Amino acid sequence: MSKKVIVIGGGIVGLSTAYYLLKEGHQVTVIDKSDFTTGASYVNAGYLTPSHFISLAAPGMITKGIQWMFNAASPFYVKPRLESEFLKWTWAFKKSATALKVEKSIPVIKNINLLSRDLYEEMKASNEFDFHYERKGLLMAYKTDKAGEAEWKVGQRANIEGLGAKHLSKEEVEKLEPNTNIDVKGAVYYDCDAHTTPSDFMPQLLQYLKNQGIEILAKEEVKDIEISNQTISKVITDKREIIADEFVLAAGSWSPLLSKKIGLNLLIQAGKGYRINVAREIGITIPTILMEAKVAVTPMTGFTRFAGTMEVGGINHTINPVRVNAIAQAGENYYKGLKITAKEKSDVQCGLRPCSPDGVPFIGKSTKCTNLTIASGHAMMGWSLGPATGKLVSEIISNKKTSLDLTPFHPDRKF
Repeated sequence: MSKKVIVIGGGIVGLSTAYYLLKEGHQVTVIDKSDFTTGASYVNAGYLTPSHFISLAAPGMITKGIQWMFNAASPFYVKPRLESEFLKWTWAFKKSATALKVEKSIPVIKNINLLSRDLYEEMKASNEFDFHYERKGLLMAYKTDKAGEAEWKVGQRANIEGLGAKHLSKEEVEKLEPNTNIDVKGAVYYDCDAHTTPSDFMPQLLQYLKNQGIEILAKEEVKDIEISNQTISKVITDKREIIADEFVLAAGSWSPLLSKKIGLNLLIQAGKGYRINVAREIGITIPTILMEAKVAVTPMTGFTRFAGTMEVGGINHTINPVRVNAIAQAGENYYKGLKITAKEKSDVQCGLRPCSPDGVPFIGKSTKCTNLTIASGHAMMGWSLGPATGKLVSEIISNKKTSLDLTPFHPDRKF
């Protein structure tokens, strides 16, 4: 049965949700307070990463976070705040950062990444889109034996999980990237990963939805949600009131502000990331993470992107030049002869990634509300998991058997 569905949020998760709801025959409206051309869905590394099956809340991250807290150029930074939501999130993160919990989350994170990569490939193979998609894998490049040994443990687990990883010598890395002067000791190569250009795909997806009759409400903000008997009756924006059968909350880092309206306390913190684009030929052809610096390098359509940092410091778009310089410096340290110009650094942008405490997104319906589906908390994997999340949400709303068991993603789960 066709339903009227309101999707709150116009990033990759929201638009993917609209896409799959459309395929199921539903009438969809997407609302976003932006003009649909900005945000974390445009400011990311463009990675599709089955290789990233280890949760952000891994053992040792608390210790690293405390060490990095006092370094303005560090790749992971948590700004201490005496806000109750932040303190609850931090405590939940700490409880999630155990070997047992990370082990339980490995198949969960792996399987949703594989599903999403396959869905990207389906869309690429269809005649609906013509976007940049390459399956060239991912290099985890390191300068120190310590980093190499740690990553190879992950690589060995990847092989057990059927993902395919190889430990490459310095010479083998140089052979893979002959047009760069990459200065590393070696790398772990994952052939399961792919990459895209977000600024290529997002406008195509948005235009496709418009062409198919999806209502797109840009520069419109949801101000309130009216609920009665655990059912949303309408949403109130700064321009109108909208009634629908079903609602989807895919507002990224802003999701907790709206979930409170229905009495649901979503533990999500915004993690700021930066990107620098180098729009000239610099010879990089394979997506690479510079391990010690935690910087992601992606060859995209028309430019190479350097992206990095996870700065958990609330909702703000303040650019920290120290972090920008650290990303540029990392690129120059790993690729000898590369110089990132002041102009390229000045064109930096940042995006806010919605981080759950355990590194697993929230996907599903809360017991607090019968007609609201949550789709948020994807952290650094929002781009990678967008299509899978959209597919799962459409299956929930269409009362179909879901492609994955949604128990680990439940919005009401305890940490």
